[in-house]
Amino acid sequence: MEVVEARFEDWDGEPSAYAAVIAATSWHWVDPEVRHFAAARALQPGGHLAIWSATHVFPAGGDPFFDEIQEVYDAIGEGLPPGAPHPAPAELPDQSEEIEASGLFDMVAVEHLDWTVDYDAEGYIGLLSTFSGHIAMARDRRERLFTEIQHRLARRPGGLVPRGWGTVLNIARRLPIA
Repeated sequence: MEVVEARFEDWDGEPSAYAAVIAATSWHWVDPEVRHFAAARALQPGGHLAIWSATHVFPAGGDPFFDEIQEVYDAIGEGLPPGAPHPAPAELPDQSEEIEASGLFDMVAVEHLDWTVDYDAEGYIGLLSTFSGHIAMARDRRERLFTEIQHRLARRPGGLVPRGWGTVLNIARRLPIA
């Protein structure tokens, strides 16, 4: 099996060479004007495109920590814009209309998956440290936020925060070229 790591915008490999194109938490970075064409170009007829992205979901009656920590984000100038979505589990949009509108694929499956992970302060800060917005944050702001997270979780029984996760797995099959 060969794995090729390249931007779709730059890839110039042999057309119809692959049985699958898989994009895990990365499809949104690919130019929307190019991504479906590039995936179809890489795929054999009947090959599969699988895309998904994991994101924060907010179960009904979920932990108030996430609303409460917004005070800190607001104080450091990194708050969410008014009206920012707080999707509930199973409410994330799928990509099927966009995929089918390309005329290059038909949908095979759309699966909504939701789960919860309990994080201690170190684990949650480690997670946040991988997010683009937190990486780009000014160091002093990030340190203030992370210190506040440590303090707030240290005061909790067990020191944990449950974070809801959700994803939508979209699987499509490349149509034969007419």
